[in-house]
Parts: sequence; structure tokens; C-alpha cells
Amino acid sequence: MNHAAEFRLCLERLDVAGARRLWAHAMPHLPQPKTDADAEIVLHHARTQSDAMSLKLRAWSHRWLLERALPSGLPDRLRPSAERLYPRVVSAVGIALGAMSEIARAVRPQVMGAMQDAVRECYADGHQGDHDIVRARILEAKASATRKLLGRVGLA
Repeated sequence: MNHAAEFRLCLERLDVAGARRLWAHAMPHLPQPKTDADAEIVLHHARTQSDAMSLKLRAWSHRWLLERALPSGLPDRLRPSAERLYPRVVSAVGIALGAMSEIARAVRPQVMGAMQDAVRECYADGHQGDHDIVRARILEAKASATRKLLGRVGLA
């Protein structure tokens, strides 16, 4: 049995069960991954370091590790290519206040702050992917803050 070839196949296929069996057979004297999840992490990390793996496989494992806040073994020279293959997805929210009267401009920073707080609350509640909830909460915070602040100066 060619252990190196078997390990390489396990790396290419991310065969967790096969890799665990092979580790136990070929290297019983070394520490073994305790769970399938631990073995999967080891396989992904090994993939990022292996020159025998294609860039696509290495980049996939690099992204997989980073998404889970785990260290990647991908060399620095390959990281830009990996980022182009599997870019990181980020979410964003834009907040803008249109034309306002002179008096309303005075409360703009407070209204913007209320809208930003609404976004933070939505994200903290796990609604960052639900645009309808985030938008509704922003508009609600805007209206509430505007009424409250302009009501103080007798304009609401």
C-alpha cells in the first residue's frame, strides 16, 4: 500500500473517514484527530500547504479555514490568486438623508445615529441577510428620531 498516494487522494477528495482510517493504520503512534470535524480542519490546512494540490483546491480550503477563523497555510504569494477564485462576501448597508430644511439639518447627525443604531441592532439579532427587516427598522428609527428631535423645537 502506497500511503503517500492514499493520503493525497484523501486530501483531494476531502475524505475525512478515509484519512482517519489511514492515519490510524499508518501512524498509530502519533496523535489522532479526535473527531471528524478535527480531521476536516487538518485536511483543509494540509491542502493549503501542499504543492501537489491544484490552486483551486488550495484556494477553496483557504477560504473554508478563514470563514471559520482558522489559520490557513496558503503561502502569501498565492493568496491574491485565491482571493480572486473565492472572494470574501461582505454585507453592507447604505444610509442617506436627502434634502432637509435648515432646521432639520441641525438634527441630521442624531437621526443618522438612530438609523445606524437600528442597523447594528438588526445585525446583532441576526437579520443581516433579511433586507426587508433591516430597511423597515431603519425607516422606523428615522421617523421616530425625526419626530422626537423636531418635536423638541416645536416643528413636528
